Amino acid sequence: MLSPLTSNIDTCVIKSFGQEWRKFNHLDTPERELRSVFESYFSIFLWEALPKNAIGFDMGCGSGRWAYFVAPRVGVLHCIDPSIDALDAAKGKLRAFSNCRFHLAAADTSPLPDSSADFGYALGVLHHVPDTQKGINDCVRKLKPGAPFLMYLYYAFDNRSAWYQLTWQLSDMLRRLICQLPFAVKLAICDCIAALAYWPTARFAKMCDLFHLSVSRLPLAAYRDRSFVFMRNDSLDRFGTKLEKRFTKGQIAEMMKGAGLVDIKFNDYEPFWCAVGYKGFNP
Repeated sequence: MLSPLTSNIDTCVIKSFGQEWRKFNHLDTPERELRSVFESYFSIFLWEALPKNAIGFDMGCGSGRWAYFVAPRVGVLHCIDPSIDALDAAKGKLRAFSNCRFHLAAADTSPLPDSSADFGYALGVLHHVPDTQKGINDCVRKLKPGAPFLMYLYYAFDNRSAWYQLTWQLSDMLRRLICQLPFAVKLAICDCIAALAYWPTARFAKMCDLFHLSVSRLPLAAYRDRSFVFMRNDSLDRFGTKLEKRFTKGQIAEMMKGAGLVDIKFNDYEPFWCAVGYKGFNP
């Protein structure tokens, strides 16, 4: 069982994500599609700066879909998640790799010694915990001085227009209702959202692409090259989660600095916001 000493988790959120990764374990998702998303996250990560046989961690590893591409590049990868169902899914996805270690834990109960990791990442995780700043602090504490930490947090649409922000506010009202439903009902509704909103909007953006029209202002344009299964997964991820926080670029930078990260760099393309920083050498 997860240590009762942790306070920076929401048990309802953990249960929901466990159900999600049991449903969408990505064992059959085409590697090309997963790799495309993986590269969009890690494009600002300097692999060449890591030491040989680097030891790192995936905080909130979920189904292991990103660890699948990290494990072949490093010495040891610690896959950490507070959901036993998520870890089971990750073990299935990563069964080909002998250098993965699995831990049923949260950021503040990770068994890794402080200042021991050569790198770490938390993608789409720390906006689902009660105290995001503490979550970042706990991750950075595990890093060696100079080690990189890559993170992705939901953005507050700070680089979007007013109508785009209004669209999100309306969708968030829907999320607050859907997330309280039983999983089977929640899944069915999220599948409908994927079919009636994600798929047609994404395919319209794809058509615009063909005619060399800009799609940067279209909601869900990032899904124009994604499969319907991927849309179903992300629809459930978005509308089925009880606890969701969003941050501006400035807020994320301040939290990273507060955790002791320096030389912070943000991506300037979707997904927003993805950032990497390095643990400072000064205490």
